[in-house]
Amino acid sequence: MTIDDPTRVRSGDAETLRAPRLAPRTWALLVLAGGLLCTAEAARRELAAVEADARVMHESMADTAREQMAKDLGRAAFILRAMQTVLLGNDQIDQAVFDRYQRNLRLSDRLRGHVVTAFARRHPGPSYPYELVSPLEGNEVLLGFDAATQPENRRALELARDTDTIAMSAPIPLVQFQDGEHPGTGVIVRLPVYSHGSAPTTLEERRQRELGALAISLRVAPMLQGVLDGRIRELMQAQVRDLDLPGDGLVYATDDPGARPPADAQRRLVEFGGRRWELVMWPRPGATSYSSVVTTAVAGTVISLLLALLLGTLAYNRRRAVELGLRMGERFGESEARFQVLNELLPALVLLADARDGRVAYANQAARRHLGAVNGCGLASLFADPALGQQAVDVAAAGGDWSGREALIVPVDGEPFWAHASLARVVVDGVPHLLMVANDVSEQRKLTERLGYQAAHDELTGLYNRREFERRLQKALAGLEADSAASFAVLYIDLDQFKLVNDLSGHMAGDQLLVELVHSMRTQLRPQDLLARLGGDEFGLLAPATGPSQARALAERMRQCIEEVVFPWEGRTYTVSASIGVVVADQPGATLKDILAWADSACYQAKENGRNRVHLYLEDVDTTRRQGEMEWATRLRRAMEEDRLLLDYQEVVPLAPEPGDHAPRIELLLRLRDEFGNEVAPGAFLPAAERYGLMPAIDRWVIRTALAHADRLHPRGSALCSFAINLSGASIEDQGLADYILSCIAEYGVAAERVCLEITETVAVRNLRHVVPVIERLRAAGCRIALDDFGAGMSSFGYLKNLPVDIIKIDGSFIRDLESDPVSGIIVSAIAQIGHQRGLRVVAEWVDDPRMLPLLRGHGVDLAQGFALHRPERVMFQRGRRPVLRA
Repeated sequence: MTIDDPTRVRSGDAETLRAPRLAPRTWALLVLAGGLLCTAEAARRELAAVEADARVMHESMADTAREQMAKDLGRAAFILRAMQTVLLGNDQIDQAVFDRYQRNLRLSDRLRGHVVTAFARRHPGPSYPYELVSPLEGNEVLLGFDAATQPENRRALELARDTDTIAMSAPIPLVQFQDGEHPGTGVIVRLPVYSHGSAPTTLEERRQRELGALAISLRVAPMLQGVLDGRIRELMQAQVRDLDLPGDGLVYATDDPGARPPADAQRRLVEFGGRRWELVMWPRPGATSYSSVVTTAVAGTVISLLLALLLGTLAYNRRRAVELGLRMGERFGESEARFQVLNELLPALVLLADARDGRVAYANQAARRHLGAVNGCGLASLFADPALGQQAVDVAAAGGDWSGREALIVPVDGEPFWAHASLARVVVDGVPHLLMVANDVSEQRKLTERLGYQAAHDELTGLYNRREFERRLQKALAGLEADSAASFAVLYIDLDQFKLVNDLSGHMAGDQLLVELVHSMRTQLRPQDLLARLGGDEFGLLAPATGPSQARALAERMRQCIEEVVFPWEGRTYTVSASIGVVVADQPGATLKDILAWADSACYQAKENGRNRVHLYLEDVDTTRRQGEMEWATRLRRAMEEDRLLLDYQEVVPLAPEPGDHAPRIELLLRLRDEFGNEVAPGAFLPAAERYGLMPAIDRWVIRTALAHADRLHPRGSALCSFAINLSGASIEDQGLADYILSCIAEYGVAAERVCLEITETVAVRNLRHVVPVIERLRAAGCRIALDDFGAGMSSFGYLKNLPVDIIKIDGSFIRDLESDPVSGIIVSAIAQIGHQRGLRVVAEWVDDPRMLPLLRGHGVDLAQGFALHRPERVMFQRGRRPVLRA
């Protein structure tokens, strides 16, 4: 067979075989440029998002620092007002009484930077020598010192006298620190003291009735360091300037005082005592993490380079093959041998088929190596998709353009592979033929698919990742906008207590548990459902064409399948549960941010309701609940300020006589009296207190109040054996809790053996690493620890080996069903036996029926409490107190 002379090749054939107008390098550069532009845009958006988040955080930190600074200064003003009230009643108090008042105010704990509180009496001149100073130690130099000799101090003193308001001096060197060992700059906060009588109203009357002035000295550096300490100081630089001072008025700087704040620094104004302080804050270098921007840029650049390389290689190979084919036809048209020799050298697959029957007449070496013995085979049969193969043959045979297509090619013997193929019509020896040029792109395709898969999937579980989930959710929202009937549901799944597995057995165990949970969850999915891993122990499920009832049923199935997974690891057995928030999108208008926020809110509500449950988001109900909680939080703060918290006690009674032990034991229960004198049960206000972070303050109030009145809690007075105080989860996480309890015990002289602290099982297990050191420290001091609600949480006896407690309190749900449920009896007996083997006392809660007492004795329970034994009563020191009613 010979190829016709080039002049005999028809113009259409020549046009078909002509190389692309753009060079392969140009195509590759265009693709690379496009990919880099897309990468730059993605990185720019990620950078904008990171900077926006950082900006919000910096504004929040500046607001927090300003509020804390104003709060500290306001606390000094409040203390001065309190002392002014004392001196108005008796201006002849001595140093000992003055010291006692200051100790009761606990200024060293409450007022950062506090140096001294003093009273200077006005003498003719006028002069203002200090005659009362507390603490006296270290401040002896102030006794007799005339405050009027310091101009800034005197200006503040006169301003306070003439206006009967708080006045603050400019920063001055404090007299106490003039020895050079401890230099210090401070401010003096002043308030006048007038003679006994009604408050003076005119300037002249104030000056005539002035007895002297109260003052609180505050060191500027410690006060502002306390305000800016912690996370704020770690991430931000700060300067404080007095705007009423000449020059720059710099008062304090966290770093270099000469540093110039940037133009976009956060600026906050604090006005107090007639002076204006400006707080200037800006981020430290490197405080903002740009790792996500770098990741986006690097990933996009790598993908762009790979795609450009792939397209450039394909275009180059195709161009080279076509050019070589044309060159062979033009140069060796008379010689089939020469044609075959040149084609044998090509790296591309070159096939020549008779256009009349479509059968392969020639295959070069590369084609034979990839396809086997294909001579005589139909060209269309080499395509895995017969329809696509026949279409390619028909288009090329008709003189059309079929080039640059990817197709799956099936060899005669071997595995199918992906190829980038082109077909063109040529004339050989006067006979029309089909020239096919192809390149094996299987490896490049696998690489591209692998990169695409990794970009959209979680490496550990193989599920879609958060970015892909949000993209699919955005697409579903767009479909809902186009068709309001295209409803869907989103499930936000958060595993309960999953952190415990990582803490006890390590992250390898946690990862393996996640894999098994995902395998279990997949069994509950429909083909159209999409499950994704959104975070460490958080998952999202997008369920198309799903209404509220179907969504709830699906969520319930997911919850049950998670709960049923039993995971053994190195001698331990774990089970976890899940709190699931459900949002049904059946109306257009919602955004991606709305759906995710609603789902998170519903999941949070499921956790608040006790975990291991499903909560369907209902906007009106949720909003009402949150508003109610916000209202209760405000009312609770006011109740604490107005001393309207109450304590009841309930006796804990031995079930068997204990020789020589007749002293009562009690548990203290919190109550509240509202603004109108009505008593409120804790279930109404404690959820709001927990949600808005008020529990540590409430727990500290209970601890101090109980210890201060330890002998006035019960009618038996000092004969009370022990009193139990419940501690919340938020208090357990407070690093200063143990110090506070021990300091109160020492302050009020209460025997530590009388103090019992109750921690719920769920809180103890959740914070195991932190709880154990706190418990051991309190027990070493003599306090007793009770594990409350045992059995209601993780229900694992194994935790008793790790928790150093003295008492187990069995959850009332087992006691309530003791008569009717044999399993409850078995559990109660098991708890009692294990507790006794460890030397622990066992207490039964919720004993509301006297018929329970013989059963509890039979099961080995030591003590019991409940309405059948004693109904809660008000503690003795609060009895007879008249309620404070609001007008």
